[in-house]
Amino acid sequence: MVNKTSSCVFISGNGSNLKSLIKSSRDYNFPIKIELIISNNIKAGGIRLAKRYSIPYKFFPSNDQKKFERNCLFEIKKRKIKFLCLAGFMKILSSNFIRTFRHKIINIHPSLLPKYPGAHAHRDALADGAKVTGCTVHLVDEGVDSGPILAQRELEVLPDDDEDSLSERVKVLEHILYPEVIDAFAAGLL
Repeated sequence: MVNKTSSCVFISGNGSNLKSLIKSSRDYNFPIKIELIISNNIKAGGIRLAKRYSIPYKFFPSNDQKKFERNCLFEIKKRKIKFLCLAGFMKILSSNFIRTFRHKIINIHPSLLPKYPGAHAHRDALADGAKVTGCTVHLVDEGVDSGPILAQRELEVLPDDDEDSLSERVKVLEHILYPEVIDAFAAGLL
């Protein structure tokens, strides 16, 4: 059996990338096992996925960042988690938290970074008249979507795209790219 790395996924939203990671993690050869899901949003759709797949989850409000991160670290250390995946997590982690897991936190972002970092990537791409967009998996550093890029996938922005249609089309790429990058990252190929 593959020696799977204990992992935690941080979420804030619907959980579509979480679902992709859960399905991939059920594969015998996939290198991570999701031992914990952490959300800063009690209404996150990903919490329903955690329940459905019997994965432990924790909700911690993030209005007090120090308390939020202290609670997260307690749970992560208790479970001996070694790898963190951010999947639609809409909160910036502190430098101290990131240093604790240097090069062991990755994120998926819905643009071709360094273009359109932050929370409104699709809106920003459309407002800019971008002809191409996509998604990026990157290591997390202290900046906003500024860490070293591990991989990207691109697609054409269609003339009739709006934020919703573009988001849905980019999600298809994200659900393929994120598990591929985790697999390659764990194998030492990246």
